[in-house]
Amino acid sequence: MSSVTSPDLQQRPRQSAIVVWASVAAVMTAPGQTAAVSVFTDPLIASLGISRTELSTGYLIGTLLGAAAMPWVGRALDRYGVRPMMIGVGLTFGAVLIGIGFATSIFTLTVGFVGIRMCGQGALGLVATTLVAVHTTNRRGLMLGITAGVGSAGVSMAPLILEQLVSQYGIQTVWIIEGLAVWCVVVPIGIVALRRLPRPTASLEIPLATGNLTVAASPKQWTAREASRTAMFWAIAAGLATSGMVTTGLNFHQIALLGERGLSATEAAANFIPQTAAALVATLVIGASADFVAPKVGIAIAMVALSGAMVTALVVTPGVTALGYGLILGLSGGAIRAIEAAAYAHYFGIAHIGAIRGIAATIGVGSTAFGPLAVALGNDNFGSYGATLLILAPLPLAVAAFALFAPAPRTA
Repeated sequence: MSSVTSPDLQQRPRQSAIVVWASVAAVMTAPGQTAAVSVFTDPLIASLGISRTELSTGYLIGTLLGAAAMPWVGRALDRYGVRPMMIGVGLTFGAVLIGIGFATSIFTLTVGFVGIRMCGQGALGLVATTLVAVHTTNRRGLMLGITAGVGSAGVSMAPLILEQLVSQYGIQTVWIIEGLAVWCVVVPIGIVALRRLPRPTASLEIPLATGNLTVAASPKQWTAREASRTAMFWAIAAGLATSGMVTTGLNFHQIALLGERGLSATEAAANFIPQTAAALVATLVIGASADFVAPKVGIAIAMVALSGAMVTALVVTPGVTALGYGLILGLSGGAIRAIEAAAYAHYFGIAHIGAIRGIAATIGVGSTAFGPLAVALGNDNFGSYGATLLILAPLPLAVAAFALFAPAPRTA
C-alpha cells in the first residue's frame, strides 16, 4: 500500500456532509411513499369518480411497473455515478409529481403512480443510500443507519403536513407543490453539494489514523450476475421482500386491524408514533452493529421482530400491548432498512453495488404491492385479521433462519 496526498482528496465532500445530503434526499422520497400517497386516497376517489378498488388496482400496477425499472436505475448508478443520477432522478421525479396533478382518469392516474413509485419509492431512495454506501468508509453501517433513520422520520411526518395542505389547497395544488419542492431540494444537492464527488472505484482513498492510504474496498468486487448466484444475495433480498410485503400490509390495514382488537380509529392511527420512534432507534443501533457484526445477524433480528409483531397483534388491547406492537413493528422496519445497503456492500463490494441493489430494489419495492392485497384476502376468507397473521407469522422466521445459515460468499 502506498501513501497518497492529493489536494483533490481534501476538497471532496466530508463524510458527515455526504450523510446530511443523503438524509435530505431520503426525506424527499416521501411523495412517492405509501404513507404520503394515502393522504390523497379519498380526495382522488371523490374528484375522479372512481372506486376504491380501481384506485388500489392502479396503485398496485404503478408499484409493480415502477419496481421493474430498478435494475436499469442500478446499472446507471454504476455507469454514471451518484451525482448525475441525483440530478436526473430529481428532475424526473419533480416533473412526474407536477404531471400527476393533472390526472383526469384512472388511466392517467395509474401512469402517474408508475412515475412516483419508480422515482420516489425506488430510484431516489436507491441513489440516496448508494451515495452513503459508496462514498463513506468509516463506520459505514452507522452512517447508513443515520440516513435511513432521518429518511424514515421525514416520511412519517409527511402525511401530517400533507393532510393540512390538501385540506386547504386541494390535491392538484399539493401535487405541484411537492414537485417544485423536489426540484428545489434534490436537484441542487446534485448540482452544488455533490459537485466534487469522485467517481467510485474498487480501490478507494480513505483516511486512516496512520495517514491517507489506498486500500482495497473488498477482496472481490462482485458483478450483479455473480452476486445473484449466491445464497447470501437472496437471503438479503428475501428479508427486504418479506418486510416490504408484511409491513405494508399491516400499515395499510392498521385502522381496521387494530380496530378489531378494540382500539378506536384515533388510537390505531396514533400507533404510527411508536413505530416511527422505534424505527429511528433501530436504524441507528442495527446500522452501527453492521460495522462489527456480520450483517446477516441484523437481517435475522429484523425478521424475528416482524414475526413477533404479528403475534403481538393477536393479543393487542388498548394501552401497553398496543404500544408494544408499535415498537416491535417499528424496530423490524428500521432494522431492515438500516442493514440492507450495508449488507450488500459488505458481502459484494461497491464496484457494482448499484446494479446489485437495483435487482434487490425491484424485489423489495415490488413486494409492497402485494401486502395490502394478501392481508385483505386473508381477512375476507377467514373473517378476521388474526387468522391471516397466524398464517404469515412463520414466514419471517424462515427468512431469519435462511439468513443465519446462508454461507458468506467466497471472495477467492
